[in-house]
Parts: sequence; structure tokens; C-alpha cells
Amino acid sequence: MTDRELINLAFSALENAYAPYSGFRVGAALECADGSVFLGCTVENASFGDTVCAERCAVVKAVSEGRREFRRIAVAAASGEYCLPCGSCLQVLREFSPDDMVILGVRGDGRYVSYKLSALLPRTSIKSAMDELTQDSE
Repeated sequence: MTDRELINLAFSALENAYAPYSGFRVGAALECADGSVFLGCTVENASFGDTVCAERCAVVKAVSEGRREFRRIAVAAASGEYCLPCGSCLQVLREFSPDDMVILGVRGDGRYVSYKLSALLPRTSIKSAMDELTQDSE
């Protein structure tokens, strides 16, 4: 699948976004290591902390279907800025992804930037620290 095809899927997911409070609708298309793709969209809640980002929506759908290795994600918004995952989403992606996972941040006009996960979340993940703690206690 090309970057453009993945981006188009992210824009299609954006159509289902529920963002009545912020108006910032986001769609994501997550490509797994086996080539399958899961879509996600923003789902806001009046209790803003309970909002689910598009990226985490796609991850939860993939994990619930047995996928736990991710290759790429396209994150799109109808905005003049490149749409990139927030810190929480980056950490969730890191839980299941290698450092070289590709993140495509997409603007409303379809232009995009590409980063490796390690460039956006450069330090050791919480998962690595937790794995070390678990090994120490055994």
C-alpha cells in the first residue's frame, strides 16, 4: 500500500469523527505488520478527558482483532497544519511498534510529512522500563 492510499483511508475515517466540542476532526489509518489496516476517528466527550483520539481508536480496534505489530499510521485533519499524534497516542503506538514505525502527518490539502516514531518519541518508552522492572522481580 502506498503512502497516498493510506492517507486516503485516513481521510475517509475522518468523515466519521465526532467532535462537537473542539470541531477538530481527525482520522487515522493504521497499517499492521501483516498488511491489514484499521481505521479510527476522534470521538469526543463532554468530559474532555474521556475523548478518544483517532490514533488510539485505530490501535484499540487492531489489538481487539489480534494485531499487535504496527508498521505505519497516517493521521489526517482538515487543517492547515500537519496533524501529528499527541504524547499519549505516541506512547500507545510505541507499546506495539518498533522505533522505525512511520508516522505520516497529513494536512487538509493532502500534503504530508513523514517521521519515524523514534524521532517523535526519542526516549526509552514506559514499556521498556516496565519490562525491566518485571524481569527484576522474577
